[in-house]
Amino acid sequence: RKDGEVASEAPIGVIFDCDGTLLDSMGVWREMESEFAHRAGGELSPTDKDRLTTMTTPEAGEFFHTKFGLGTSPQEVVRMVGEYMMEFYSTRATARPGALEFVRSLFERGIRLSVASSSPMPYLLAGLSHTGFLPMLDAVVSVDDEGKPKREPAVYDRARSLMGTELSRTWGVEDALYAIGTLKRAGYHTLAVYDCDLSGTYAELSASAERAVRDFRDLDPDEFIEFARMVAMP
Repeated sequence: RKDGEVASEAPIGVIFDCDGTLLDSMGVWREMESEFAHRAGGELSPTDKDRLTTMTTPEAGEFFHTKFGLGTSPQEVVRMVGEYMMEFYSTRATARPGALEFVRSLFERGIRLSVASSSPMPYLLAGLSHTGFLPMLDAVVSVDDEGKPKREPAVYDRARSLMGTELSRTWGVEDALYAIGTLKRAGYHTLAVYDCDLSGTYAELSASAERAVRDFRDLDPDEFIEFARMVAMP
């Protein structure tokens, strides 16, 4: 299937989060959230920011409309979010340091790769295409497709199904502490990539995930694959 894949061995799968993990994009979400609150004459509290981190886009639309009166309806807020974010993902999104090189190394070694994200599919496809990840992925799944947020494992399970990998041989890569918890409870191996304290401090991520790094430049792809195969052994 890919160079380096061993036909007789069940494949290793890696499910990546997108924002804050593969893409350096969490800042624009925080920027947009603050901008929307400002447009409505309000300000986000630390609790609001924490809650927004775990929300889907429709949930965020409901939040801004209900709390701040933004837009004529939650659906109108979702449309506003779409316009704001599509411009960013299509033209300004960048990969996090070392991310593209790490993913390319896994791809060349026959690892099955996918993305599972809380972002809507149009943003994902635009950002992953703009930054060069898309051709290397077996699947891209949004929580919007599953109708369940990352507080539940449905989006990861769908990505794994599309990759065709066994649970014991599949890793979830996340920057958010709550998402690492979801993966662990569902039986996935976990790799945390630190982004910012809002998503989880490095100490918290290190304590929760099977492995943790500050960015992808701290990972050796061959060592990671060797470790993944070792922990998958019966």
